[in-house]
Amino acid sequence: MSNNNFDADHLDTLDRDLDRLSSLGAATAYASRPMVGLGISFVFVVLASLLATVFFGQSNNTIIVIIAAGVGAYMALNIGANDVANNMGPAVGANALSMGAAIAIAAVFESAGALLAGGDVVSTIAKGIIDPAAMETTAVFIWAMLAALLSAALWVNLATYVGAPVSTTHSVVGGVMGAGISAAGFAVVNWPTMATIAASWVISPVLGGTVAAAFLWFIKARIVYQPDKIAAARRWVPVLVGIMAGAFATYLAMKGLKKIIKIDLSTALMIGLAIGIAIWLIMIPVIRKQALGLENRNKSLKVLFGIPLVVSAALLSFAHGANDVANAVGPLAAIVQASQSGDFTADVSIPLWVMVIGALGISFGLFLFGPKLIRMVGSQITKLNPMRAYCVALSAAITVIVASWLGLPVSSTHIAVGGVFGVGFFREWDTERRMKLARVAADLPERPAEERRRRKLVRRSHFLTIIAAWVITVPAAAILSAVLFLVINAIAS
Repeated sequence: MSNNNFDADHLDTLDRDLDRLSSLGAATAYASRPMVGLGISFVFVVLASLLATVFFGQSNNTIIVIIAAGVGAYMALNIGANDVANNMGPAVGANALSMGAAIAIAAVFESAGALLAGGDVVSTIAKGIIDPAAMETTAVFIWAMLAALLSAALWVNLATYVGAPVSTTHSVVGGVMGAGISAAGFAVVNWPTMATIAASWVISPVLGGTVAAAFLWFIKARIVYQPDKIAAARRWVPVLVGIMAGAFATYLAMKGLKKIIKIDLSTALMIGLAIGIAIWLIMIPVIRKQALGLENRNKSLKVLFGIPLVVSAALLSFAHGANDVANAVGPLAAIVQASQSGDFTADVSIPLWVMVIGALGISFGLFLFGPKLIRMVGSQITKLNPMRAYCVALSAAITVIVASWLGLPVSSTHIAVGGVFGVGFFREWDTERRMKLARVAADLPERPAEERRRRKLVRRSHFLTIIAAWVITVPAAAILSAVLFLVINAIAS
């Protein structure tokens, strides 16, 4: 009898121990995931540095270029972790794409945009932020670009950690400005250009939010609030998809294909108009077929916007790869050119191997660290469905076109997130308006202020965090870069 008791107690103890070990194993696996990402990132940075030794060759400046290539790889990883979320977040938040599919599509199209259509020239470093001729020597210029690149990467890394989508281009701009001031004084900065960039902090999100809200209002008025939603969708969804196709064709003609062919705005608009009309005509029978058998309710409408939303996310990624990667790796390209030729005043050509580092770094950064910001943009600011996400994606393309026409500088990050805010605040306003009309019709009293606050559809804490991060991006990157330049210059001297 005692043996049986011993066996039962022993087995019970063993089960508890195994449970503890199982929990410990799960906890260890969970804790080690970030370490795996950091480990892969470290290996990529080392490989990028080795790539620089292969393509740059042996010279007096090889060590500098190797270090810069590693920093450039680190920057590219941070772009993938932060910036790409703006393109994929709405599609994931609307459940049009799974997280895995979004990462795969973004990795392919970001890389394709960078390598096939990426700008091969960065005009006078980061859009003319500083005058390189004011630098005393080639070495000072190289240290300034290295400080700018490292400060931008560190700032974007910090922003990703706190969950704030920021503009990587603005981070580079701030880094270049800060290092330039530290190296050659305030006169080195092109202040009119900086003023236009500061204006884009307001212009980009407001314009993106307004366009997104306008399209959401149109969809609600013409489709969602109609008695026969499916009949309205058959009429208007082909038109909306045609508008999206035309907008993206214009956007890509202007911004995404500049390396292959130079196209002015009027020509790009004509291309967009032709493609938009063609897609509209093609989509009429497609949408009619998709709408067969659908119930007359809002949930059925989501089916009709799914494919256009996925295509728009892929095209946004391609255009982002073509535009923003070149700006992000611009300081690295400047270091390579200055190290090879000693000339740091001319326009900077971006070697293919530098673009490869940028493209691969974005893909790795997105895969390893991107989901956090994708969830933030897609679902934590406001709730998105395919129709709302469609409005965000469309606003990104249209806003860039309008800004180019007006000659205004805009940030793709600010436009996309501004579109999410615009959709969310429009929903708040529209919901409040409809509830007020219903209360008036039913002769009901006004809701208490506390209840109205609880019903906010945009999370205010995220809104304030993101706005604050946008405002301080350029000055924070500039201050960090100035300090890094002084440290690097002191070590090198």
